[in-house]
Amino acid sequence: MKASHRGVRIGSAWILAAAFFWLAVPSPLSLRLGAILVAVGLLIRGWAAGVLKKDRELAVSGPYAFTRNPLYLGSFLIGAGAVVAGGRPWLGLVFLAYFLWVYGSTMARETGELEERFGDGYRHYRESVPVLLPRVTPYRPVAGQPAGGTGFSPRRYLRNREYEALFGAAAGLGLLALKSAGWLLR
Repeated sequence: MKASHRGVRIGSAWILAAAFFWLAVPSPLSLRLGAILVAVGLLIRGWAAGVLKKDRELAVSGPYAFTRNPLYLGSFLIGAGAVVAGGRPWLGLVFLAYFLWVYGSTMARETGELEERFGDGYRHYRESVPVLLPRVTPYRPVAGQPAGGTGFSPRRYLRNREYEALFGAAAGLGLLALKSAGWLLR
């Protein structure tokens, strides 16, 4: 990812997160429901990060056999879970607009980069696997195309720094829980 695009994405995410926290009205029920979505998103992201060999091979196994962008699907579920946990459903529209703006352009750019790097192998994969919403059955490469991957590796999970999403989600849910309990801004 280009540094400037990443900077805009991260900077705007922090601004939105602060505004979201200020506006949130979490309840015990909204926190529990949101935490379930967040956990599913973290599991998907963690699985994807543990399979992905960034910039070295085309990932088409594990969660990549179901969706071309499992990391972004996981991020979407984490964000949706945060919205649910925050207890303000209308903020879902803000989140959806942000997600489409940031991740839509990122996925389009990455598609071009992967096609350039991996050629026909990526084109076949792209035609067979949805961009975000998962397919029901796993993708199987055709004969002569790279199988693209190995199983999950905790070392790859750590190398890809996926623990940052876990810590961030835990901190966000923790702050919302403190707000729900009346210990922070009300």
